[in-house]
Amino acid sequence: MWKAEKRVRESNLSYRACLPLFACCILGACTAGNPIEQALLADEPALQVVMQDLSHHQVQVLFTEIERDADGSVSFREHSFGLDDNRYFYPASTVKLPVALLALEKLEELEGVDRHSRYTVGEAGAESSFTDDLIALFVVSDNPANNRLYEFLGKDEINLRLRRKGLNARISHRLGNRDSDSLRTEAITFSRPEGGPLRVGPIDNSPIEVLPLDNLLQGSAYIENGGRIEEPFDFSDNNYLPLSSLHQITQRLVFPEAFTGEERFQLSDEHREFVLSTMKTLPREAGYDESVYPDGRLKYFLFGDSRERIPEHIEIYNKIGRAYGYLTDSAYIVDRRTNREFLISATIRVNANETFNDDDYEYVEIGIPFLAELGRQLVFER
Repeated sequence: MWKAEKRVRESNLSYRACLPLFACCILGACTAGNPIEQALLADEPALQVVMQDLSHHQVQVLFTEIERDADGSVSFREHSFGLDDNRYFYPASTVKLPVALLALEKLEELEGVDRHSRYTVGEAGAESSFTDDLIALFVVSDNPANNRLYEFLGKDEINLRLRRKGLNARISHRLGNRDSDSLRTEAITFSRPEGGPLRVGPIDNSPIEVLPLDNLLQGSAYIENGGRIEEPFDFSDNNYLPLSSLHQITQRLVFPEAFTGEERFQLSDEHREFVLSTMKTLPREAGYDESVYPDGRLKYFLFGDSRERIPEHIEIYNKIGRAYGYLTDSAYIVDRRTNREFLISATIRVNANETFNDDDYEYVEIGIPFLAELGRQLVFER
């Protein structure tokens, strides 16, 4: 049996209270022994280049050390760096994790359908199933799979269910398609062996809520319809999923018994195990071309900067996001050789020219190496 955890929160080390390079923190903001601080001070170029300009890179990190007692109870020792829910970052594909979990939660409330049931979106949509969607969503971060689940839920229901769990977020749009923020969803029609088709929607959603956040206007210019607009880019209507909420979502999925019934995702054991198995699955294990999808392509921590295969004793259950110069990952990592477990969530901004939507971001040069090395320092060097 899992027992309720005892959480130990380290003081937050804010980059706004730190000198640009390594050893010195001011204003009393640093906590001795914070492993994130120790990791970031490591003499590694991938870390140093970011530490020299923290205000630009807007780094936020959450790190949870997982401890198990002899009777199997679990406790968490939690640490943070730069954490600020009021400082906006674009969550990109990390929003697919709560959408997937909430879609399964809602599916379990319907009669005569399950994750294998075939369904269509709209009048002439391609046929799919939740099983197919979840594999594509987690293994290669497929946008259409996410958007079908979004149609099933609708904006209002996504946010209501998250609020009821005490999670701060505002999911307002689909990903990677036209009319992504349309307030009206398309109808979903499930095939059922008995009782005839089951239709869900269409749903009319309320207007996008205003976010009272810092930093919604960013940069100096952006590209729109092939032209350059010399104004800051406005994120006011974009998805909002702060790092604390993303980390909690991963934590609640992996350790549901450490949370109250209201805080948990209401998933059957079979659905929860399927999600975790799919999150861990590497693209080559699901039949995707390894030359296109090497193991580390969607596993930023530890292996994001490598094309080598991930060792079999390392298991990574995660969801990444990459868009508008933001890179984010939230992962549960297990080392089967040492039986050590960790939760890591982090985000970084890499947009040197301060222009959005121009596809000129330093993902490969700075962002992914930073997250990979941060993960190595937190997991392998401890």
